[in-house]
Amino acid sequence: MDVNGTVAEGFEPVEEAFAANFALLGERGAAVAVYRDGHKVVDLWAGTKDVDGDRIAGKPGTHGAAPWETGTAQIVRSATKGVAAAALLLLHQRGELDLDAPVGAYWPEYKAAGKEHTLVRQLLAHRAGVPVLDRPLTPAEAADPDLGAAAVAAQAPVWEPGTDHGYHAQTYSWLTGELIRRITGRPVGEWIAEEIAGPVGADLWLGLPESEHARVGRVGPVEAPEAAGGLKTRPKRAVAEAYADPDSLTRRAFGAITPLPDENDPAYRAAALPASNGIATADGLARFYASLIGEVDGGTRLFTPETMELARAEQSAGPDRVLVVGTRFGLGYMLHGAAAPLFSPGSFGHPGRGGALAFADPETGIAFGYVTNGFRKSVTADPRAQALVRALRTALA
Repeated sequence: MDVNGTVAEGFEPVEEAFAANFALLGERGAAVAVYRDGHKVVDLWAGTKDVDGDRIAGKPGTHGAAPWETGTAQIVRSATKGVAAAALLLLHQRGELDLDAPVGAYWPEYKAAGKEHTLVRQLLAHRAGVPVLDRPLTPAEAADPDLGAAAVAAQAPVWEPGTDHGYHAQTYSWLTGELIRRITGRPVGEWIAEEIAGPVGADLWLGLPESEHARVGRVGPVEAPEAAGGLKTRPKRAVAEAYADPDSLTRRAFGAITPLPDENDPAYRAAALPASNGIATADGLARFYASLIGEVDGGTRLFTPETMELARAEQSAGPDRVLVVGTRFGLGYMLHGAAAPLFSPGSFGHPGRGGALAFADPETGIAFGYVTNGFRKSVTADPRAQALVRALRTALA
């Protein structure tokens, strides 16, 4: 496998691990980018643009293997949540949002069904108690921000808000998106484009513009190889049972959109779902996180030091009622832990189920972004991403 791109001196272990992902872990097409102190030190890509290799130069129906190129982007699933969290924290930083105010102060309809005391910080930290919808939305309904917002506003919590935590896998889209829209008067995708992606120069989109369609590859499931090094693991029994039980909070949370959307459908990609359908390059994710902890290339910084510390201050920790493992959350960000390893205890970021990972580590000045077109069954700790993180630790040791 030919690996393209560059690495700065001392970061060669990342390139070696990236190549090994293709040789040993069944990678089809992927990219990884790393910034240190606001400067890019790793920028690598390899493989095919499409997981199934059935398209040449964007012509449907042809067969071949269009190569991954610099600027190729992919859907990053829940890695989008870190961008949505940044939007709300920036509104707080600007004095437009009080983290300790009730959500209903900005969104009156949300007060229904026992949610009148839910605080904004509880919503950000997966403590709102509404990870499920009693009536799941279809993909078309989910793409309508009015319908999604109305559904979560009417939903009764499954635990008293603020008393416990559980991953709001899909409902996080409407919780965050509607709050941003109520405060700013702008659709969430538009706000992120104008206030985050544009100023930082990050190739990431929530609601893919038609002009960018040709850059984005097809995604799909991939199996771990049987060969040694494939790192096939069995989930704990409780986790396996939760995913198998249609009545569990786990299945209901991930099934808040039913049936599962076609992630290659242009209509789905054009929608703005802050929990699940952001599209980005590896460099776009890494550059975004670099802007949260410092200036990027001597320019833009999004978070003040105070907001950065808010982002990674632990709000939730322990058994997750949805993921059925121990998780840690700050204000919208997963924090380093056994279930979701990042770089070090001070890191904050977010994985995308089955693949993508992005985070920042303020103590080392590292910002990391990894995207792939092949999704594995992992939820928070994909073996390919973790191999790259381990190599990055080696490079900085």
